[in-house]
Amino acid sequence: MKGVILAGGKGTRMRPLTNLTPKPMLPLINKPFMEYFITRLKSFGINEIILSTGYLPDFFNSYFGDGSKFGVKLVCVTESTPLGTCGAVKNVEKYLGNEAFMVFNGDVLTTINLKNMISFHKSKNADITISLAPVEDPSAYGLVPLDNDSRVKEFLEKPSIDEITTNLINAGTYIIEPHILGHVPAGENYSFERELFPKILKLGYKIFGFVTNDYWLDVGTPDKYMIAHMDILDGKVPFDFPHKKVLSNIYIGEGTEYTKDNLITGPVVIGDNTKIESGARLLPLTVVGNNCFISSGASISESLIFDGCIVGKNCIISNSIIGKNVKVSDNVKIENGSIIGDNSTIEENNHLKNGIMINSNSLISEGQISF
Repeated sequence: MKGVILAGGKGTRMRPLTNLTPKPMLPLINKPFMEYFITRLKSFGINEIILSTGYLPDFFNSYFGDGSKFGVKLVCVTESTPLGTCGAVKNVEKYLGNEAFMVFNGDVLTTINLKNMISFHKSKNADITISLAPVEDPSAYGLVPLDNDSRVKEFLEKPSIDEITTNLINAGTYIIEPHILGHVPAGENYSFERELFPKILKLGYKIFGFVTNDYWLDVGTPDKYMIAHMDILDGKVPFDFPHKKVLSNIYIGEGTEYTKDNLITGPVVIGDNTKIESGARLLPLTVVGNNCFISSGASISESLIFDGCIVGKNCIISNSIIGKNVKVSDNVKIENGSIIGDNSTIEENNHLKNGIMINSNSLISEGQISF
């Protein structure tokens, strides 16, 4: 079965991290999220993949090429204008053939068993199967109630309290029979959720819901992006770490220099060719990228440090995200959900906290920000 991954969005909710990098190419434990995604599909036998891109498509093309390096056959198709979730799939119809195919939202981290979902789809002789996940508070979502045979009864967008009869929401993975695309207009911005699915249901086609209690997270905001990392580090998501396990729950890449006094306890991940000076401390729930330099006296906890960063002496970085190639000078504090965009410089004696976001390519002069 072929797979289509929707990866065309601009990732506006993830800015400034997505100013210079498309959201699916942001790192997930030091490798692009999309690499993890493709490797996972391959593990379920989905070896032919169409990647629908739009924003900064060269990132995908140069990294993945034809997919052979990753053991798959990959085609990247770039939208000239945004086509929506369903329009993007219509746009790649010629690559799909005459068999059922899968569609994936490109920013969902999940452990859904795709083999079981495919078996379910076939057993129901479904036209469309939608993965559904239960949520604690259904009032903030569009809901998908099912009958006793798991067939979709209706689609409820922003239901009132009286209308809430289920806690099941669309989890962003679909299996679709090819004839369904005949109901999709070509070259138009068209949505699965708001247009195709309700239309197909009214026409009497069989739409089934595959309900799963497996892990599922829409990694579409900085907060959710952090949660994804924390959940992986905490072992809530099975994950093949890209670096060698050197101590309990501590993974370190090749060519990295460190001493035991740098590491109190895990989980901690450090990439390749990074240098951690003696006296620096990497505390739990920290991920440091490749080719970084962490100076003596620095303390990093519950944070993500992207590739190529320099952290000066006596810095404190806590619960924050530092983008690529950022220089943090001595005696700087970055805390409480702050985000520093790529290629920025934070000079000495700044204190950034309370979720402050520094744009890419910024220079924060000495002592400029102090809460």
